[in-house]
Order: sequence, then structure tokens, then C-alpha cells
Amino acid sequence: MSLNWADIVDGTWPAAGYETLGPFQLRAGQGGGSRVSAASALSTATDADIDAAEAAMQAMGQNSIFCLRPGDEALDAQLALRGYDILDPVNIYVCPAVQLADQPIPPVMVFSVWEPLEIMREIWATAGIGPERLAVMQRAKGPKTSLLLRHNDKPSGVAFVAMHGEVAMVHALEILPEHRRHGLGHWTMRAAAIWARDNGAQSLSVICTKANEGANGLYRALGMEIAGEYHYRHLV
Repeated sequence: MSLNWADIVDGTWPAAGYETLGPFQLRAGQGGGSRVSAASALSTATDADIDAAEAAMQAMGQNSIFCLRPGDEALDAQLALRGYDILDPVNIYVCPAVQLADQPIPPVMVFSVWEPLEIMREIWATAGIGPERLAVMQRAKGPKTSLLLRHNDKPSGVAFVAMHGEVAMVHALEILPEHRRHGLGHWTMRAAAIWARDNGAQSLSVICTKANEGANGLYRALGMEIAGEYHYRHLV
């Protein structure tokens, strides 16, 4: 079965609002980052269409940014000619949820809670995930949870997991620097898989920038496979 990753991302990490303008879907991000602010193409765009999208994003108080997926090569070339730079190429990883739900999580290592506790908000804040991105989590309408990680009896990391259809996606996985390299990422993904399985998800997925070698290595080591990719172009 072919999955619609654009819908899964929008369903698990939603913008504050969506608007169709010509061949583009515009997103109102309200400060929540590229993923909820970028325009994406629904069909072939002319230069005039791009002009209109740029004006609309400016009217929303947002920078000009577009999300390019496979099949958007023509738009990618048009934006390059207009001086847009590539930003944050990413991989989308996926695996069956049961694949990572086959081992019990070590005691008192990962806790599933919703809504996020204050200490979780503080950990996210240290990684630049502030109120605007926490508002994105609140907007997700399907089953969702947040994960609190503990190491050496101390809060050590956080993650957000949400479902769209039968796919669960992990977002905002952050581990405090002093607690890294202790396998917490590994166990976080397994805890997410157990939660996903228990809530009816068939698949577990995660988005990772291609530049993040550590995270890419983790997901490959867990047996997850690349199922999609995209990148942004923005005007500096």
C-alpha cells in the first residue's frame, strides 16, 4: 500500500490553517517552523502563481518557503532560478509498528503522558521547541501522546507521537546532551512503537534531516527503511 506522506505529516504535525491558492496549498504556521509554514504544489505552477503565493505568505507574516517532494522537479527548478536556496533535505523512515514492539522497555525509562508535563516543556525549550511548536502538538486531532525519558533517575529527553490513519509518526525527539549515547533514542522509538501498536497503528514513522548522521544511523540500525523524502526552498 502506498502511503500519502504529505497527508500523514499534515495529520500528525498540523498547521494552524490551510488555504488553496491556484496550484498551491498554503499553510499558516504561526511561528511553528518550516513544516507548518511551507507552501506545497497541487499542480503545475506558473511564475505568476509563484508571485501570488509569495504575496500570500508575506500577507500572513511568513517568509517565502516551499516544500518540494518527488514529482516537484519543475517547481524546484523554477524556484532555483528565482534565487531560492535548498533548506533541510529530509528522509522519511517507516517500519511495521510490531517490528519495534517486540522488546519490553527497561523499567522507569520511558513514560507516556498527555498532556506534556512542565519538565517536558522545559526540555523541549532547551532545543528551541517553544510554545509555537507545542501548539502544533495540541492541534493534532488523532490519537497522540508525549514520551518522557529518564536516565540515571533524571528527566533526560522527550518525544511527541501522533497518528494519522494507521500510521504513527514521531516528532520532536530531543535528548539532553548529557544523556546522549546511552541508547535512549533506541528505547524511545521502541516505546513509540508499543504505544502505536496499542492504539491500532500498523506503521511507525519518523522524519529526519539528511544531515543528522546520528539519527539516520539510529533509524537504519532499528531496521527502518526510507519511504520518502522532501526538501524546502526558501529566500534568504
